[in-house]
Amino acid sequence: MLEIKNMNVHFGVIHALKGISLTVNDGEIVTLIGANGAGKTTTLRTISGLKKPTDGEILLNGRDITHTTAQERVKMGISHAPEGRRVFSTMTVLENLELGAYLRKDKENIPKDLKMVYEHFPILYDRRKQAAGTLSGGEQQMLAIGRALMGRPQILFLDEPSMGLAPLLVQEIFSIIRNINSTGTTILLVEQNASMALQIAHRAYVLETGSITLSGTGAELMQSDDIRKAYLGG
Repeated sequence: MLEIKNMNVHFGVIHALKGISLTVNDGEIVTLIGANGAGKTTTLRTISGLKKPTDGEILLNGRDITHTTAQERVKMGISHAPEGRRVFSTMTVLENLELGAYLRKDKENIPKDLKMVYEHFPILYDRRKQAAGTLSGGEQQMLAIGRALMGRPQILFLDEPSMGLAPLLVQEIFSIIRNINSTGTTILLVEQNASMALQIAHRAYVLETGSITLSGTGAELMQSDDIRKAYLGG
């Protein structure tokens, strides 16, 4: 579904991504793990069209989208739940969710997808008339994911969905991510909680200082001594 070929990204003189290549197949959960500053968020932002690559190719279903706008990529089926949640705090939960469907032409299907989001996140139904800024951190994360789902994506980008959440909420979020995938949504996941990410991922890539240094199935990387020492606490 998604193929990145030799993608380089610069911030001025800083070479942030150094010729990375990766693939995401239809129906997979693929995760990117790595330390802070490795380039994980930059990877998602570049694929989403929020940052321009210096060179390389981004292909979606075989189509070159390297130079299309972020808005066009949303229309093509890419949705992005960004790091830090970034909900519209003064708008209600329902208004945030409706914004996720703003570019859709099939307005008649939006109520069905809103129901689907509420089934994944029942608390959002209870809070639907509440200002998003008054939600807890975990509820805002659910709202950010729900808003991305309202775009009816072919592929969903999740950037650090467990950041700042209590352990029980982390378990809940990852269970929901697995459920979303089981209904047919392909997922590219950036996550510092490597243990949880590798448990649910079909495949994974390790990003270190802008370069992919290792890849394999989630299970293979869980068993790697190097990965265990660097990211899994032993």
